[in-house]
Amino acid sequence: MSTQIVTKQKNIIMPPIFNLKQLLRKQPMMRSVLVSLLPIMLFSIYLFGWRILSVVIIVTITGLITEYLFEKQRQAKPTESVLVTCFLYALILPSTIPYWTAILGIVFGIVFAKQVFGGFGKNVFNPALVGRCFVFITFAGPMTNNWTQPFKTFPGGFVQWTTHAVDAVTKSTPIVAVKGEALGHSYWELFIGNIPGSMGETSALLILIAAIYLVYKKVASWQIMLSVIISFVTLTTIFWATGSSQFHNPIAAILAGGFLFGTVFMATDPVTAPKQTRAKIIYGIFIGIVAVIIREFALFPEGMMFAILIVNTFVPLIDIAAKSLKRGVAA
Repeated sequence: MSTQIVTKQKNIIMPPIFNLKQLLRKQPMMRSVLVSLLPIMLFSIYLFGWRILSVVIIVTITGLITEYLFEKQRQAKPTESVLVTCFLYALILPSTIPYWTAILGIVFGIVFAKQVFGGFGKNVFNPALVGRCFVFITFAGPMTNNWTQPFKTFPGGFVQWTTHAVDAVTKSTPIVAVKGEALGHSYWELFIGNIPGSMGETSALLILIAAIYLVYKKVASWQIMLSVIISFVTLTTIFWATGSSQFHNPIAAILAGGFLFGTVFMATDPVTAPKQTRAKIIYGIFIGIVAVIIREFALFPEGMMFAILIVNTFVPLIDIAAKSLKRGVAA
């Protein structure tokens, strides 16, 4: 009896922010996304060392506190979606990112891409992408100048804190290397992912496995994924075949950079993506096209982040167009 009383007293005095069961509203779909991200995060630790985990932990704690403070004003609790936002945001950062930069980005993303719209389910833009876009534009140095050469042999980063930074001029990320330079990496390396790059974007293999798992669990839309890939490959192939592409070939363009990660985890965000099947297809096609245009003609080597945010803006119009198309077919 005395043990039960002590336990109850502890539960009463314990601040809810230190108790995840009390802090978060349950969302089984979001848990599936977290499960799909675990192999990617483990591989990132193998490539770049345990500093990866410290960035994820710091970003997650900051994100939880930020969302908790806002939701508390509404007399509500954060959802488990905030964990997904924090994990995704952390994994699209370079492994050398300063902690303070990562913290500012996640706070900006949650506040200005989610909470100002009213919280979960009401946001127009993906908070993880908005956070990365903020630090990419505001703190370009930490985001673009220093990359790390990953460990190549086991146990790799499992017994190291971090790898040594290499200057971007002498060691580009693959997305830069395939644009007008020597490829620098074999297709096998690009597919497996033991290459420089953002923490979770390097392994095409693990990202594709995650895509299969998410589609199987009915968490992510295969229509969006497929339409993004088809439109991206089609337009990239056209540029490449006419000799006007900056990429060596479409395969290199697909495997390099954050295209696959963005397609699987960001474009399929159930809150910011359309709900109708036709609208999903149109949405995916536009993301693929805009990503190619930005990659080929803009100053930014990686176009996927901006493509998703741009097309997020047009989701209401895409929904209207899809409904009109459906009525026209029915008539």
